[in-house]
Amino acid sequence: MLLTQAVDAFTAHLADVRRLSPATVRAYRADLADLASTVGDVEIAEVDLEHLREWLWRAAKRGDARSTLARRTSSARGLFAWALEASAVRTDPSLRLVTPKRGRTLPRVATADGLEQMLARVGERAAEGDPVALRDHGVLELLYGTGIRVAELCGADVDDLDLGRATVRVTGKGDKERVVPFGGPARRALDAYLTRARPVLAARRDGATAAVFLGVRGGRLGPRTVYDLVARTLGPVVGSAAVGPHALRHSAATHLLDGGADLRAVQELLGHASLGTTQVYTHVSSERLSAAYRLAHPRA
Repeated sequence: MLLTQAVDAFTAHLADVRRLSPATVRAYRADLADLASTVGDVEIAEVDLEHLREWLWRAAKRGDARSTLARRTSSARGLFAWALEASAVRTDPSLRLVTPKRGRTLPRVATADGLEQMLARVGERAAEGDPVALRDHGVLELLYGTGIRVAELCGADVDDLDLGRATVRVTGKGDKERVVPFGGPARRALDAYLTRARPVLAARRDGATAAVFLGVRGGRLGPRTVYDLVARTLGPVVGSAAVGPHALRHSAATHLLDGGADLRAVQELLGHASLGTTQVYTHVSSERLSAAYRLAHPRA
């Protein structure tokens, strides 16, 4: 089996059997396509440890981050583990690869006061009745109020919302469903959007759509539009133009823990498979506590 054929079959396995998200499958495919470009379209059984090391060395030389190198190592290991099970190779050369240690980078988090002020400004614009402003207010309140991912927000349908119980059902990674609660501000913003704005946006499109959030032409709202919205509204709050919807997810998790929420409850809300993934937010809270101590304590 040629390496490119193996990559195609492996990524199809990830999508169809392991049911990984499209974004994850694209990341695997991009990594392994780069491997094939570096090594050449040889038989996968001809790829050895030196090929893999040279591939990673070239990536390091062009300045790829350690997190990227670690992901590429994981992609190679996944491919060869699958190939070994499929009898496409007799040995797995990736087993001797050393995974680069990831540098600890804490997620960017907005302060509760900063978010409160930002959402108040967006709410004031929404109160004027513009359909897009009402939609944007609902998007931001739901992202911060639940900590859901942007793909989960864009994929939500009207039937997934229960305003009476203030919950939304979302489909996360691995097609796992979970029901996430939200608070009063998000419920009020969603109610205003659904009654006053969504019908206006839906009328701009021929044919009905089940999506909660709609674009200006009446179709399902795309992640790119949400990224632009968050960068425009949250960027000034955190002092960076390069900020996306995940900053609201990080902020929601950190503020929950700051308020005394149980770590496992936050794990369930965020849809993390591993508690270790959620624990990064405890580091954020610790750093915020240390910063407050240094500013306030007379003997800091």
